[in-house]
Amino acid sequence: DEDYKEFYKHVSHDWNEPLTWMHNTVEGKLNYTSLLYIPTQAPFDMWNREASRGVKLYVQRVFIMDDAEQFLPAYLRFVKGVLDSNDLSLNVSREILQQDKQVDSLRSALVKRVLDTLEKMSKKDAEKYQTFWNQFGEVLKEGPAEDFANREKVAGLFRFSTTQSEGTEQNVSLADYIARMREGQKKIYYITGESHDAVAASPHLEYFRKKGIEVLLLTDRVDEWMVGHLSDFDGKAFQDVTKGELDLDELADESEKEEQKQLEESHKALIERLEAALKDDVKEVRVSSRLSDSPACLVVGQYDMGGHMRRLMEAAGQKVPEPEVALEVNPSHPLIERLDQEADEDRFTELAQVIHAQALLAEGSQLKQPAQYVTRLNKLLLDLMK
Repeated sequence: DEDYKEFYKHVSHDWNEPLTWMHNTVEGKLNYTSLLYIPTQAPFDMWNREASRGVKLYVQRVFIMDDAEQFLPAYLRFVKGVLDSNDLSLNVSREILQQDKQVDSLRSALVKRVLDTLEKMSKKDAEKYQTFWNQFGEVLKEGPAEDFANREKVAGLFRFSTTQSEGTEQNVSLADYIARMREGQKKIYYITGESHDAVAASPHLEYFRKKGIEVLLLTDRVDEWMVGHLSDFDGKAFQDVTKGELDLDELADESEKEEQKQLEESHKALIERLEAALKDDVKEVRVSSRLSDSPACLVVGQYDMGGHMRRLMEAAGQKVPEPEVALEVNPSHPLIERLDQEADEDRFTELAQVIHAQALLAEGSQLKQPAQYVTRLNKLLLDLMK
């Protein structure tokens, strides 16, 4: 063990002890020896995908090059180590490595070794694996987009915070989530956002909390991109709770479905008035099946870009298409009941616009005209004080 630890310092220039290591000698179709390390702490340049990475490559014990990145994918760029192959040519170069079929076989073998080691650690030493996840989890989440062949295996290593977690630590696996799914549930529900506190307080979660359905709280910058490439796990599709209409056939009993139909019928006039008042802001207004405590929330189309991803891309200077946004209102909320009784159409429009602005703020978006919102809110407060 001491020899392995000492050699790690030589390979990685990291004076901390490694979290674990993998020593492997293979003879047969492939002939190689590998010694791979997983660090305890993430390097300072981990998020620089252009930084030097990879293993030290030897051929027949002759040193060839540092940082041979062809043998491990970018999502495993934190792995350090040495590879000694008997099958490669001594005059191998980076250009030759890109075209050599032996490299693909070696790469597959090393990736399998690393993923198997992480899987074993996650099952036998949860505390040690949590240390790994806290340091390298966000990088591992790049895996489904880069390594389709190992997509399910990589996803099995993921850890998340959920609506049933204690605190903010990401320690729930997808297997844990599926084991706790309620009877008849067919989807893995999630919500993305900028912080744990923001998504945990989202009005979109109200119905799921009431029904006791667990929702993944995804707050890492890579998360929405990750689920876009993962799409499903163990036959269960991922569903963003802020997108599309809720599938009541899966979630609700017959009495709830009937109640929803009655609410839609009895509030047709309100919906028409709201659509007229907000025609420049939303494509559609509908009675909500997902709200219990909040007056309204915004929902984008099933295949539109989510609000969190849209804000990230806009912050990076990317132009993104406007989504088709629907406003869902809770007709049982006192504010919506009061709105339904408003006879003055101008005042109705102002109240509707305030409710729309509050729904935007609740999802984490910026108002296009915040001063106008403050003016409207102040006017309503003054009317109340009179």
